[in-house]
Amino acid sequence: MNKMNLTMLTDFYELTMANGYFENGLKDKIAYFDMFFRKIPDNGGFAIMAGVQQLIEYIKNLRFEEKDIDYLRSKKLFNEQFLQYLKNFKFSCDVWAIPEGTPIFPNEPIITVRGPVIEAQFIETMVLLTINHQSLIATKANRIVRAAGGRDVMEFGARRAQGYDGAIYGARAAYIGGCVGTACTIGESEFDIPVIGTMAHSWIQMFPSELEAFRAYARTYPGSCTFLVDTYNVLKSGIPNAIKVFNEEVVPKGFRPKGVRIDSGDITYLSKEARKMLDAAGFQDCRIVASNSLDEYIIRDILLQGAQVDLFGVGERLITSKSEPVFGGVYKLVAVDDNGKIQPKIKLSENVGKITNPGFKHTWRLFDKDTGKAIADVLTGVDETIDENMPYELFDPEYTWKRKIVTSFRAEKLLVKIFDKGVCVYESPKLKDIKEYCKEQVDTLWDEVKRFENPHKYYVDLSKPLWEMKQRLLEEYSV
Repeated sequence: MNKMNLTMLTDFYELTMANGYFENGLKDKIAYFDMFFRKIPDNGGFAIMAGVQQLIEYIKNLRFEEKDIDYLRSKKLFNEQFLQYLKNFKFSCDVWAIPEGTPIFPNEPIITVRGPVIEAQFIETMVLLTINHQSLIATKANRIVRAAGGRDVMEFGARRAQGYDGAIYGARAAYIGGCVGTACTIGESEFDIPVIGTMAHSWIQMFPSELEAFRAYARTYPGSCTFLVDTYNVLKSGIPNAIKVFNEEVVPKGFRPKGVRIDSGDITYLSKEARKMLDAAGFQDCRIVASNSLDEYIIRDILLQGAQVDLFGVGERLITSKSEPVFGGVYKLVAVDDNGKIQPKIKLSENVGKITNPGFKHTWRLFDKDTGKAIADVLTGVDETIDENMPYELFDPEYTWKRKIVTSFRAEKLLVKIFDKGVCVYESPKLKDIKEYCKEQVDTLWDEVKRFENPHKYYVDLSKPLWEMKQRLLEEYSV
């Protein structure tokens, strides 16, 4: 997409710190930062990685324009040599990311950045903004799609999104999470996401009667007829009028009706009755679409009650992730280069959950060779390897007596290099391929991890050397 220059979309302290690094001779100091998150939205068992392509586009276009330099100069806070540095700014970091569509878990690096500290620190805001937002929506979409039990889910939320970027990139993330399409037109024109739309209640109201409104629409779009049937009364007028027009205007022209949409009322009862009426009229292939403030819990419940719905249109509760609208990703310094040696860094906290995992790391996923299911994720130091030919001991990094030895497993590194010294070395897959990859990867998780309530905890463990190094740092800084 053609976008404005987003370089200045950054927290102001990134600039004050950058100026401070510059003045204190740290401009070229190599730093390592990890992005990770601490809690899965909706107390779920996993989240979905999304937003990497937009992060790549942001980094590729990082540049300070003359008006940006003039603005910063007007603040009277910044060294003139620093402003000249920004004027000639060129991103030169290495960046790794877990590919979009991959299930991700708390406390594991999902983005790692290595490079001059000014550059690596500066991109923090947009790394978090981009990955947090799309991962949140992809995660919510995946929950809703799984609740639908194989029925299609459409993203309907543009008008309730937090801003146009929320609508556009929310549609993209929802598609990664499993939605079959969007009502947002730009989603297809920009990302090739299938777009769908028929009519609003205002269309019905613009005509003297519901029947005439249906007829007018059918004459205009005989091959793609889906009628909104709840403007007045679903069962007394909406469905009977739809059937009448299907027989008068659609079938005689060689088409079959696409569907009817119910946007209010008791979806379970109305869909059951509508299904009986449509089937009796010979329209067993006419799909019933349901919308109206749906989420994974409502969808699950109405399906358990026998609702006859073939496609769900989900809007505000998806596009805003209404039940938990924050994906709490953070971006923390984990190491610095000290004369060619990687020096790990740790952040302590009275809140144990906020203590960071230090060092330059790999994130591994272990898969059972027999079932193909994911066993656990393991963080190791960058120089460590996991030998698939040897038994490997997993242990809980907090409750270390919880241990398990695994054999017959496959170990896969999750982080993929996307920038090498500032040059993009990664080609993002097509969006439909990311969507399919996401489905395949979610299928590698045990059903117990995919439960909506009280899911089984999927473990993210530390290797023994990494755990020991963390303990040394804890002891050193706790004095």
